[in-house]
Amino acid sequence: MTETPTGDVDETPEHVEGLDRVTSPMQDYSTSQVAYGAIVLVVGLLLTFGLGLLL
Repeated sequence: MTETPTGDVDETPEHVEGLDRVTSPMQDYSTSQVAYGAIVLVVGLLLTFGLGLLL
């Protein structure tokens, strides 16, 4: 625990064993992951607008 300049107590641990979490924006994307995402996008757009225009 550390005390902040305003006098509050910060109970956030500096480092906790086993909690080495990495969030997605920090990770690199592979080409296959980008291609899969693009395919999912195209299929979703086709279903959304294609069915809407047909009906």
